[in-house]
Amino acid sequence: MLTIEELLTNLDLALRQVIEQRQLVNPMMIGIRTGGVWIAEQMHQRLAIEEPLGLLDISFYRDDFSQLGVHPHVKPSAIPGHIDGRDIILIDDVFYTGRTVRAALNEIFDYGRPNQVVLAVLIERDGKQIPISPDCVGVRMALSAYQRIKLLGPDPLVIEVENMPLHSEGETVR
Repeated sequence: MLTIEELLTNLDLALRQVIEQRQLVNPMMIGIRTGGVWIAEQMHQRLAIEEPLGLLDISFYRDDFSQLGVHPHVKPSAIPGHIDGRDIILIDDVFYTGRTVRAALNEIFDYGRPNQVVLAVLIERDGKQIPISPDCVGVRMALSAYQRIKLLGPDPLVIEVENMPLHSEGETVR
């Protein structure tokens, strides 16, 4: 496993390449709470993005919101300025099923219609369930169906891979 610093450097290099290839102009960076914000803070500084960092809490946009109910730690989203016609860099910590990113895109489009959105994630793991993929990745990993990966932080940032407990029928607890 690579170190956090190596993953951040990989993501930084990938973002610089995509910014040049897609000719992003004065992009706005938005981090998805919580781990995505921690990574976005690092990338925002490394890339010297001029615009203030935007923050998304997608809790109300999740497709399982009716099952989970209101999470006690929901924080407001903070999007600095307008979205219409802007180049957006959306940052998350771990890309798994694609559902978090789908929710984040729904929220972004509620604020306006961006010119383009670049998706950057520190870790992409297998298990995608909807047709969304990151443009920039720090590392790609394959994990078993019984494993979960989390980013702990913000200082220091630590990657934790844990095994999920099993029910008696052999199903995982999520």
